[in-house]
Amino acid sequence: MQELHLLWWALLLGLAQACPEPCDCGEKYGFQIADCAYRDLESVPPGFRANVTTLSLSANRLPGLPEGAFREVPLLQSLWLAHNEIRTVAAGALASLSHLKSLDLSHNLISDFAWSDLHNLSALQLLKMDSNELTFIPRDAFRSLRALRSLQLNHNRLHTLAEGTFTPLTALSHLQINDNPFDCTCGIVWLKTWALTTAVSIPEQDNIACTSPHVLKGTPLSRLPPLPCSAPSVQLSYQPSQDGAELRPGFVLALHCDVDGQPAPQLHWHIQIPSGIVEITSPNVGTDGRALPGTPVASSQPRFQAFANGSLLIPDFGKLEEGTYSCLATNELGSAESSVDVALATPGEGGEDTLGRRFHGKAVEGKGCYTVDNEVQPSGPEDNVVIIYLSRAGNPEAAVAEGVPGQLPPGLLLLGQSLLLLFFLTSF
Repeated sequence: MQELHLLWWALLLGLAQACPEPCDCGEKYGFQIADCAYRDLESVPPGFRANVTTLSLSANRLPGLPEGAFREVPLLQSLWLAHNEIRTVAAGALASLSHLKSLDLSHNLISDFAWSDLHNLSALQLLKMDSNELTFIPRDAFRSLRALRSLQLNHNRLHTLAEGTFTPLTALSHLQINDNPFDCTCGIVWLKTWALTTAVSIPEQDNIACTSPHVLKGTPLSRLPPLPCSAPSVQLSYQPSQDGAELRPGFVLALHCDVDGQPAPQLHWHIQIPSGIVEITSPNVGTDGRALPGTPVASSQPRFQAFANGSLLIPDFGKLEEGTYSCLATNELGSAESSVDVALATPGEGGEDTLGRRFHGKAVEGKGCYTVDNEVQPSGPEDNVVIIYLSRAGNPEAAVAEGVPGQLPPGLLLLGQSLLLLFFLTSF
């Protein structure tokens, strides 16, 4: 009913509007055609009949397509825009064309394209975007194009394609992706496997080749040798070395994120403390603990010091730094994350907060976490808690009362900042 109403509205408007002056309009084979090609146009002319189904604007001088560029022609089924000077296709330029079956944007200069507009073009069967300046295609760009049969992306500037980009295209029979400057790293290996096994016709496969790295330049993707690739893995460990250890005020808490993966993953810290969330891309300091040039920090020594070897130091750890510390490793093949909750308490004085009570409650139930060689080993994703007991201020004797006179009891770690920094920095 809605489509009939739309058609009736389009027909009524069509009777009241004429063909734009630069164009030729008419009916052919039952289609309402507007031919505006080779008119030296610099913008989409107004005044089309609403019942136009085919519009050609090829071989003009259009510099871009603004929002609502084709609002006058909601029934459009074929749109030809090849051989213009289009650089930008704004959001909303194409979104209203839900009946569109053929779209030709080839031989332009497009580098900025509103991929989300394609989500409304579920009837599309032909999409030509070859010979442009495209450098990136979102993984979900084609998620709604289940009727698409032919896709042309050749002769662009694509360096990689996200795995699964073509998965939604269940009707696809023809794909051209040749003559793009592909980076033949681990992120492109999936495309080689998919191209060799798919039933989709992919011509000119010898021209689907590597541009980098230099050792693989010119190698067709189909003959790409095996690459040493692996998704990231992380193991989070911490110093002081004993859970439940008693420490003097002013100690340094050190977390270490041991990362593995190929290519080398990028490490990121996500810290949730009482004052808010802190995001750190590692490293943010050099081996001397001072902020790296260009790092957006308030002082030369950041409160949270992330080193290139995966260590995170928090000098003078206190209640303000309690919270959840997560390290996230990411490379072309995926990501991995490990987290630990750190709570500070004063033993014997009821100073344990919610994290502390939760940890001891889990321990009584045989749950919680334990440590092996100072590595966090949670029994469940929500049970990873480290409790640090702070010695009673001004009463160091209380901390050694049960030990041998003159000796520190097991678990009492008197770690000064300089000692801990020396320990970590010698590992660089």
